[in-house]
Amino acid sequence: MPTIRPALALSALVVSFGLAASAKAEEPAPLLKFNGKNLDGFYTYLHNNKYADPDGVFTVVDGELRISGKELGGVCTKGEFENYRLITEWRWTGETHPPRTKAARDSGILLHCTGPDDAHGGHWMRSMECQLIEGGSGDFIVVTGSKSPEPMSLSAHVRQETDKQWYYTPDGSGELRAFNGGRINWWGRKVGWKDEVGIRGEKDVEKPVGEWNTMEVVCDGDKITNILNGHVVNVGEKSTVTKGKVTFQSEFAGVAFRRIEILPLKK
Repeated sequence: MPTIRPALALSALVVSFGLAASAKAEEPAPLLKFNGKNLDGFYTYLHNNKYADPDGVFTVVDGELRISGKELGGVCTKGEFENYRLITEWRWTGETHPPRTKAARDSGILLHCTGPDDAHGGHWMRSMECQLIEGGSGDFIVVTGSKSPEPMSLSAHVRQETDKQWYYTPDGSGELRAFNGGRINWWGRKVGWKDEVGIRGEKDVEKPVGEWNTMEVVCDGDKITNILNGHVVNVGEKSTVTKGKVTFQSEFAGVAFRRIEILPLKK
């Protein structure tokens, strides 16, 4: 083994440390990060109780944000964001509540939220939703609001199946269609999907109840890309809203998040 002089070894160590520090410095700092202890940077809103939470719908336990789903509403960011990557790690906790005790477990991530907190149905802002629902996680829903009547639209390359639903076509072969409301299904959603608890399709990339999933959403200008467990499942474009708050829904099913990070896009 060749002998390395102390001065050269020290020089190599300094260079190595400098490269590591440089690489770390290039990583963008999160614009917002769930700290696993409390809801700093967020606030909650519920259909009946508004900004109060007497039933403990939202709790932070063992480093997780747990949403029981008992009442419609959500955990909302205090700030607005545009041109970002949202990375979440989430799982179904298993519980369901009336009136959806036997329906598919349901939640969602509302993007580009604007207007009043109760614009849609008395509990959500107008937004573009990245849906979290058994068998349909990664779907888009254009969430309009009667208290915010401005038109909203999201476009995608889609095909219509025998169930009369529209499905994203990842190869771009479908027609580019604008949606002013309603749903854009992810490409592998089971045709003829039924709203039943525990439903799964043969192409699902979502993991079973209790297991952790990763949903990454890239909001780049008027384009939104949903990536579930490493798979691009849906892409929307020409969104009429490109900036706003982010909301994690409470929708009659238990869901937990252990990671929430909003990162700036590298340009």
